[in-house]
Amino acid sequence: MTDYGEEQRNELEALESIYPDSFTVLSENPHSFTITVTSEAGENDETVQTTLKFTYSEKYPDEAPLYEIFSQENLEDNDVSGILKLLALQAEENLGMVMIFTLVTAVQEKLNEIVDQIKTRREEEKKQKEKEAEEAEKQLFHGTPVTIENFLSWKAKFDAELLEIKKKRMKEEEQAGKNKLSGKQLFETDHNLDTSDIQFLEDAGNNVEVDESLFQEMDDLELEDDEDDPDYSPAEPESDLTD
Repeated sequence: MTDYGEEQRNELEALESIYPDSFTVLSENPHSFTITVTSEAGENDETVQTTLKFTYSEKYPDEAPLYEIFSQENLEDNDVSGILKLLALQAEENLGMVMIFTLVTAVQEKLNEIVDQIKTRREEEKKQKEKEAEEAEKQLFHGTPVTIENFLSWKAKFDAELLEIKKKRMKEEEQAGKNKLSGKQLFETDHNLDTSDIQFLEDAGNNVEVDESLFQEMDDLELEDDEDDPDYSPAEPESDLTD
């Protein structure tokens, strides 16, 4: 007859010596404990970590222990799901044997794979960003290739904008025409318009100042004698012709 209690106690002693810094007993009846598992350092010394909680069932190791993710760091939800599936598979394959060390070792390898995947994912994201930046730069210099579809779309938008501009201009011209008064409207508005121009001329005439110094008396003007001109030849008087 298998002494399950003895096998469980022996495994607990072995686990405590193997994981002195990460093994923690939570209870003794039933035996429950945690083991913290950390991956190897990845890029920029980054690690992922999980703390596994195990509880022995009454007939362990002939029955699988209870297990759960007690805590985790830097793991995605799909990573946690993957670890739980891995534990279920390993527990089924190792029934009848003490298996905690085997389960923890499998999780350790899984965490190392996750770190490598993070590095690979970041490299792919970096390449993708570089590719997008390169494509954006090409687009900047070469523009968008003209197709029938995008040309028709652009033309429809252009025609709509042009129509709006014409409507706005016509509306402004119509409004300006309404605000402009005709000659008849101006006359009807100002009844004094017919006499205002005459009054303006009379006022202007009364206020005109003449500078007399600009004029000289005719007696002071020296007129040149045409006789002093050598080319001067006085016209001869016409004589009456007689038969």
